[in-house]
Amino acid sequence: MYDILIIGGGINGAGIARDAAGRGLKVLLCEKDDLASHTSSASTKLIHGGLRYLEHYDFALVRKALMEREVLLKAAPHIIWPLRFVLPHHKDLRPSWLIRLGLFLYDHLGGRKLLPATKTRKRSNSDVFAPLKQEFTKGFEYSDCWVEDARLVVLNAMDAADRGATIMTRTECLGVERRDDGWVATLRVDGKPDLTVEARTVINAAGPWVDHIAGVAGVKSSDAPQVRLVKGSHIIVPKLFDDERCFIFQSGDGRIVFAIPYEDNRFTLIGTTDLAFEGDLNHVKASPDEIDYLCSLANEYFDQQITADDVVSTYSGVRPLFEDQAENASSVTRDYVLKLQGGDDASFLSVIGGKITTYRKLAEDALKALKPCLPQQGSAWTEHSPLPGGDIPNADFATFENHCAEVYDWMDRKTRHRLARTYGTRIHAILNGCKSPTDLGEHFGGGLYQKEVDYLIEQEFARTPEDIIERRTKLGLHMSPEDINTFQARLKTRLAAQTQ
Repeated sequence: MYDILIIGGGINGAGIARDAAGRGLKVLLCEKDDLASHTSSASTKLIHGGLRYLEHYDFALVRKALMEREVLLKAAPHIIWPLRFVLPHHKDLRPSWLIRLGLFLYDHLGGRKLLPATKTRKRSNSDVFAPLKQEFTKGFEYSDCWVEDARLVVLNAMDAADRGATIMTRTECLGVERRDDGWVATLRVDGKPDLTVEARTVINAAGPWVDHIAGVAGVKSSDAPQVRLVKGSHIIVPKLFDDERCFIFQSGDGRIVFAIPYEDNRFTLIGTTDLAFEGDLNHVKASPDEIDYLCSLANEYFDQQITADDVVSTYSGVRPLFEDQAENASSVTRDYVLKLQGGDDASFLSVIGGKITTYRKLAEDALKALKPCLPQQGSAWTEHSPLPGGDIPNADFATFENHCAEVYDWMDRKTRHRLARTYGTRIHAILNGCKSPTDLGEHFGGGLYQKEVDYLIEQEFARTPEDIIERRTKLGLHMSPEDINTFQARLKTRLAAQTQ
C-alpha cells in the first residue's frame, strides 16, 4: 500500500511527490499524459511575485511568492535566472506615483537579497526605450526571474523518483473508491491492462481536471472543489528588440502583458490573456481574438508593428483558480487553496489554484495538512536542497559554464551553452564518454543529437517527439518540418523496438 497516491503530473503534483518522497513516504504519482503537458508548460515562464496582485491587495501572496523567488533561484540556477523588466509609463493609465509605490513594496515585501532593486528610467538617458514609440519617455526597471516551466516539473519528478517515488506517466485514473483503511484506485496504463493500487491518502492535483477527479472519487458536491477555469494564451513572434531586458505593458482593460526575449533572443514571447474557459480541456489553443488582442497591445507600445501573420507559434493553458466570486478573470486570486475531505485515517486532498512560483510552499502545506493521516512523515527539507542539475557551487552559473567550456572545448559554444542551461550539472551524464562531435550520435536538426535523446528517454520520462522537442526542450522551434518528420520516424522506430 502506498502512503500517498498523487493524481496529476503538473508542477503541484510533482512538487508534492518530491517533498513527500524525501520525507520517507511511499509515493505513487500518475499522470494521464506527459509531465507538464497542460497548464504547467503553458505559463509565461516567470518566477515572480506578481506585481499586479498588489492592486488587489493580495500582499500575503506577493510576499510568499517573492520569498520563494529567492529559494528557487538557488535551487535551480540552470533553469531559473534573473531578468530585468522595463515598465514604460502610459500617461493615460496608472499614475507614475502609484507604479513607483507598488515597485517600492515589490522590492521590500519579500526580503530581496539576490536581485537588484528598481530603477527609474528616462528616454533622455537610457537606451531601454529604443524599441518603443516616441511617446514613451519614462518608466521603471525592476527584477524578476525566468523559469523553464516544463523542465521545473520534470526535475521535481526526477528528484521524487531518485528518492523512491513511483512516477507513472500516460496513466489515467479511472476511479477512486474509499475503503476502511484508505483508498483503492483503478489506473489505466497506456497500452496495458487496468491496474489497481491502494493508498492511505489521495492528493487530487489534476489541475483543470480537479473537479472530474473529485467526481470519480465520489466526493459529495457540497465538499467538491470550487474551481474557476481561466484560459491564458501566448504568442511567439520573430524578435522585436535586441535587448536582453523584458517589457511589461499596461492595457486599458486593466491587464498587463509581457514581451520577453525567447529562445536565445531569436523570438519574442508575448502574453498572456485571461478568459473564462468552457470547452475541451484536452484541446486548448489560442483563439484568433486572443492573437489579435496580444498583437494590438504590442503594437500600442512597439515601433515595429506585428499582425497574426507574424506569429510563428502559440500556446495556451487553462488555470484552475479558486472560485472567489471575483467579477472578472484577471482579478481572481492566484493563491492556492487546499481542500481536505475524509477523516484522519483516509484523507482526500484537492489542490486548487496556485502559481508555479509558490509550488514548493504548496507542497509543504499539503503534507502538513496530511500529518494526522501520515504521522510518520519526516520534517520539511526542500528549502535548501537543489533540484537535479542545480548543485552548481554558489549557484554561480557563469562560473559553471566557463568550467564546461574547458571540459568540452570540442563542442560549439551555442550547443554547449544550451546543454548547460537545460541540464546544469547533469550535462556530464549526457556527455559522458564524448570526446568529439561525432560521439554525440545522429544530429536531428536544431542542435538535437542522439545522446541527448537517449538521456531524455532514460532519465526524464520522455516517450514522444512532443515530449522532447516541445517540453523537455524547445528545439522544435529551431527545426525544419523535414527535421521534425525525420526525428518522429526515428523515435517511433526506436520506441517500438524497446517494447518488443
